Amino acid sequence: MTIGSGLVELAGIMELNSRSFIKALVICLWCFLMSSLSHGSDQDVSCLRSIKESLQDPNNILESTWNFNNGTAGFICSFTGIDCWHAQDNKVLSIHLSGMGLKGSFPFGIANCSSLQTLDLSSNDLSGEIPSNISAIIPYVTTLDLSSNSFSGKIPVGLANCTYLNVLNLDHNRLSGQIPPQLGQLSRLKKFSIASNLLVGPVPQFGNSTVTAESFANNPGLCGYPLSPCRTASKKSYTGIVVGALAAGVLVGTVVLGLAMFFFVRRASMKKKEEDPEGNKWARSIRGTKRIRVSMFGDSVFKMRLSDLMKATDNFGKQNIIGHGTMGTIYRARFENGSLYMVKRLQDTQHSEKEFISEMATLGSVKHNDLVPLLGFCIAGKERLLVYNYMANGTVHDQLHQKEDGSSSLEWPTRLKIAIGAARGLAWLHHSCNPRIIHRNISSKCVLLNANYDPKISDFGLARLMNPIDTHLSTFVNGEFGDLGYVAPEYARTLVATPKGDVYSFGTVLLELVTSETPTHVIKAPENFKGNLVEWVIELSRSSKLKDAIDKSLVGKGFNHELLQFLKVALNCVSEDPKKRPSMFEVYQLLRAIGERYHFPSDSEIILPLDTSDVDNIQELIVAREEISYQ
Repeated sequence: MTIGSGLVELAGIMELNSRSFIKALVICLWCFLMSSLSHGSDQDVSCLRSIKESLQDPNNILESTWNFNNGTAGFICSFTGIDCWHAQDNKVLSIHLSGMGLKGSFPFGIANCSSLQTLDLSSNDLSGEIPSNISAIIPYVTTLDLSSNSFSGKIPVGLANCTYLNVLNLDHNRLSGQIPPQLGQLSRLKKFSIASNLLVGPVPQFGNSTVTAESFANNPGLCGYPLSPCRTASKKSYTGIVVGALAAGVLVGTVVLGLAMFFFVRRASMKKKEEDPEGNKWARSIRGTKRIRVSMFGDSVFKMRLSDLMKATDNFGKQNIIGHGTMGTIYRARFENGSLYMVKRLQDTQHSEKEFISEMATLGSVKHNDLVPLLGFCIAGKERLLVYNYMANGTVHDQLHQKEDGSSSLEWPTRLKIAIGAARGLAWLHHSCNPRIIHRNISSKCVLLNANYDPKISDFGLARLMNPIDTHLSTFVNGEFGDLGYVAPEYARTLVATPKGDVYSFGTVLLELVTSETPTHVIKAPENFKGNLVEWVIELSRSSKLKDAIDKSLVGKGFNHELLQFLKVALNCVSEDPKKRPSMFEVYQLLRAIGERYHFPSDSEIILPLDTSDVDNIQELIVAREEISYQ
């Protein structure tokens, strides 16, 4: 059973009743897990071996660097042009073979790289047709670059089934025929180019994607916006010619007027496009539903309609965007009475209206001081809008990484307060919330800060509202590669969300707080270091250089002991073995011990975990807290 077939089966059984669905889901996940454990790494090795065998390599780049005689863990991850999900796991994430002089046709064996996200075969000498079943070969691809080759034939309609595509580059080939109009349905597409081919016919409408004339340049047969208008065939008759001759004066006047109106409308449309580069066509499409009420939770929030949200966000204009995340776009909403709120437009939720309302009722009842409360929601056609309290200081990610040199204005006590508060909120979701919630997408972008820099966790529970097959894959296939560094290594093998996966992601946030480095790119690391933040800190720890990881602006101010203890807690959270990671309750208690001298407020609402494995560790936790307090 392959990843693709497993996910298709998941999607297919979504329409069954709930009891049948649960049974089918368990069976499907069990079969998939068994297949993944038995074939996962071998499949990816077979994938790369097939690529090497099927392509001509005149420069001997693959021949000299792809050595399949090495049987060590993760050996293919050191191959030229190969990135893995994790350095110790033969699970291919990206293939970059650009400009290597490779010859041959599209390598069909690439289908065995079942978790592939990025495929770049650009600037080679590949020929033949792009496979018609390409969506089955690379179903989860988010970036596909086949540019500057000699591919011919038609653009396969099947590309429209690669629904996670963010980047599609097919320019400088010999592709012919029409552009499949179905490509316009790729809602995640952000960059698209088929310039310098032999294409003809009308250009598809690309919805929310921003495409320019350059994307279609040097294809003399293409027409339609943003290129020249398409000509319509005209039928002439003798009578028509006579009538046309007699009414020439009238026609000239009509043509002149029509052309004037055409260019006026087109210029106005282009001007509007320039003023609306973020593509909020969706907002204009729901103007007719302005009278729809926003369902609010609690009497303390004033009643509002969709028209109020439109006005408060300037019709969801670009100037009011305050954040982008895996779940959607966040807008600032300023109302006439001076109150500020945040409005999140959910991305690609395909649940029915009834299911969505039920889920909102559950999330609206989740109340805790360390969570961003859901105040209300609105359904307008296919759009789903959520209303939250406004967080004046944005996200932890913005506060830590707003400067190019990686520095931050946050002092250590503030960072520690943020860590403790966020841990408390996540621990409450894991251990005390009813029903208990696994966040699935913890990152520094979903930890928001109010005016006092008190942390509030957002986006909890929203993973269930994404596409049905996104429930466990949302972190991987949504194209938001900025969140890649937070993914627990076991997710690539099991695709199952767990509380310990949240702990790993939170541990990465803790490393961000103490190092001021981003999860995927470490500025302070040596140039030859290709790993992520977690791998860098682990390497420093093994070489007894852990102090080098700390943000230099925090060192020498009387916090050194706390910083090292904090780093050790973070390292426990990002342990490669999920069983060795602490629970969020333990993480919260350990961080509280580090910050005891600051007298940060605690929360008695968090009860002790009920599962036996955690209860057995409570005595060890108490000892660990005492060691931190008295060292």
